[in-house]
Amino acid sequence: MSEQQTILVTGGASGIGLAIVEAALNEGWRAIIADRDPQSLDRCRDSFRQAPDRVRYETLDVADEEAVARTIARCAEEFGPITGLVNSAGIGSDIPAMDTSAALFRKILEVNLIGSFIVSREVARHMQAHGGGSIVNMASVSGIRGNSGRVAYGSSKAGVINMTQVMAVELAAAGIRVNAVAPGPIETPLVREMHTAESRAEWLRAVPLNRYGQPAEIAGAAIFLLDGSKASYVTGQTISVDGGFTTAGLRHNTR
Repeated sequence: MSEQQTILVTGGASGIGLAIVEAALNEGWRAIIADRDPQSLDRCRDSFRQAPDRVRYETLDVADEEAVARTIARCAEEFGPITGLVNSAGIGSDIPAMDTSAALFRKILEVNLIGSFIVSREVARHMQAHGGGSIVNMASVSGIRGNSGRVAYGSSKAGVINMTQVMAVELAAAGIRVNAVAPGPIETPLVREMHTAESRAEWLRAVPLNRYGQPAEIAGAAIFLLDGSKASYVTGQTISVDGGFTTAGLRHNTR
């Protein structure tokens, strides 16, 4: 078992965020689940009754700068120093560029990119005063490749990747590592909402492993990056967990 940690997971009440919380608790860590959906948080309370002293629940809009600062300060005071952060809160769309409104573009940037920045900055300020820590941002293969219908979502995630690199460089001297995970198609509520039967078939053709990933597979990468005993020399990196999607080029049918 790795050393004790206290991690904050935004968007932690469902999908990838929830899988990361579950994996963290399995490591013996403590978790602060921050999510904007109170009903999802209530479901988490029912799921984690076996570890009441190791889980805290916070309703939070990551784009609300003042609320983020208050929440982090309160959690740190009442729950102890925050050693890890996962920015998993996010929204998406699957709309052609020419049909994407500026309002939708701004909304996606506000949550996925600016929200991740606000939380990262506030947690980093806390970590600077407590000997460092690890930040993991959820990017996406859509921030690496020009996937159709992802002009706003992909732009936000490309921004997350660059933000990760900049903050990794600037925070290294404070002992804070900053990395990103770029999931491919993963079986989450957001993906089930965005992907049609036709788009699922297209994804499967493009993924060499020929399947969608599971949230637990993303959680494994995040836990590795959070764990200072295993990833102590890893910072500024984006790890694609995508079944080979970003690697694949022309592929002959070998089945």
